[in-house]
Parts: sequence; structure tokens; C-alpha cells
Amino acid sequence: MTTTERPPTLDPRAVARWQQVAPAQSPWLHEEVASRMMDRLQWIRLAPLAWAHWGAVRGGLKAHEKLSQKYPQAACFVAEAVQAKVSQAVQAVALPWWNPAGWFGPKTRFEMSPPASVDMLWANMALHEAADPQTLLAEWHKALRVNGFLMFSCLGPDTAIELRGLYRELGWPPAGHELTDMHDWGDMLVQAGFAEPVMDMERITLTYETPERLLQELAELGRNFHPARFAGLRGRGWKARLDSLLAQRLATGPDGRLALTFEVIYGHALKPQPRLKVSAMSSVSVEDMRAMLKDGRSAGRGAS
Repeated sequence: MTTTERPPTLDPRAVARWQQVAPAQSPWLHEEVASRMMDRLQWIRLAPLAWAHWGAVRGGLKAHEKLSQKYPQAACFVAEAVQAKVSQAVQAVALPWWNPAGWFGPKTRFEMSPPASVDMLWANMALHEAADPQTLLAEWHKALRVNGFLMFSCLGPDTAIELRGLYRELGWPPAGHELTDMHDWGDMLVQAGFAEPVMDMERITLTYETPERLLQELAELGRNFHPARFAGLRGRGWKARLDSLLAQRLATGPDGRLALTFEVIYGHALKPQPRLKVSAMSSVSVEDMRAMLKDGRSAGRGAS
């Protein structure tokens, strides 16, 4: 896969519309995944001097507060993909002037972090909605300092497998775009310049009392971005049939609650020391060149 390829089952226009209208709050599942991702930080020894939170409004506002408490002296950048979410992030994250917690330490900056400026980039439940994921990975790589690390999570292929199977049986258009396998994410991380990617996955089963609550949860999490999705609105009869089929097919256990699977992928990778390649077409960014020269001077002083 080259860096110019985009997911063939994901409509970029639908993604752009969703990013504009998505609720300015973190869904319960996003907060839960962020909490589980935070548990993985116990294996990270590096304490960042600066970190970036990609998509904090949707990715986990409670998690942002906990991360700020974990790294109180670290500079923080809150980066939102669309301008509409920036003001929402300020309202949700920024501390009022009268809060003593905001009197000391660096201020949170609500903007994209400059190149090679952060030691950790945190991106929870955003990558599976990226219309051009390889470009996004490259942007994250560019933001990190050498030896900085990326922490991310996203949904995997078995997400809503029950609903996808039902749609196929009925001959309906796909229930959602195809989600990327964790091994493919690992390959794309390496292609983007990351090193030592560590990927793992878990399945979380959520249960619902009614079909209406299940569909409401899915609507809060995202939209159907598949180019071949239903082209127009469906009627009340279609909705009633869907509710009935969900109640029949997804019911589990003696209480009759409806079960839906979510596959969650977790990823961690480092930005390594760049390698200087000499060729007729070779190029090295200014940031990478500075990092190589800085590390070379440090090594020379240590050897004396």
C-alpha cells in the first residue's frame, strides 16, 4: 500500500460532514477505551515534556483530565481536525482563571503542535474515521520528537459484526465501511516511519435493553461512511422491521438484552532516530537533521 491510497470503502465527504456535526462530547465507549489505554502507560518510562491530544472533544474528556494530572508539568497541545471543535475543546478543557490548578505550569495550547515538538501523541478512537489514514499517521510522526511515542486506539473489523451480518443476509447495502486489521495498522506505522510498533486487540461486548438504545449508541459513535450505503432516507416500516430483527437476532441470555461486539485495537510506536540515506534523490527534513546533529554532539561529549 502506497502513501497515496485511501480506504476504498470510506466516503471522505461523509467523514467531513460527520466531523462537523458530531456531538461535542466523548461517548461512553471512547472514555472506557481511553481508560484502558491509560493502563498501558505504566509500561512507558519516558515522561513527556510536551504532549499532544488529538481529538480530545470526541476522544475522551475525562481521559484528558487524567493525563493532565499525570503530566502536570508537561506542555499540552489539543489538536482538533475541524475548526468547529476547537472552541468546544476550549470550553471543555481550559481551566477558568480562578482555578488554582491553572496558575502554575504551562498553559494548554489549542492548536496543532509544531513539527518535532512533543514527546507523546495521544489519539483515542480517531484513526478508523480517517479518510486518509496514512497521511494522518505521517502528520503524527512529524509532530513527534525523536524517541517520542504514539499511543492510539481505533475500532477493528469485528466491530458490529452482528449488525453487518444481518444487513448481508437481508441483501441491504453495507452497515458500515470496512475497518482495518491491526496487522495492517502495524505495517502502515512502519511505512510512516515509526519503529517498534506494538499492537494488540480486545473485543468488548455491550448489551442493550432495546433496539432503539442500541441504534442510539451507534449514532453517538459515528455514521455509516460506506460509499454504497443506503442512498436516501428509509421509512417507518423499514425502521420497524429493523427493530424487530435486531430484537430477534441479537437477543442473548435469559434477560433478552441485545448484544453487540466492538473490536478495539490498541497501538504504540516510537519515532526513531532518522537514518541518513545518501542517494541522488535523498532528502532529510530540517527537524530530522537538527535531531541527528544534536544527538551526535551529545554522543561526542559523553565519550570524552
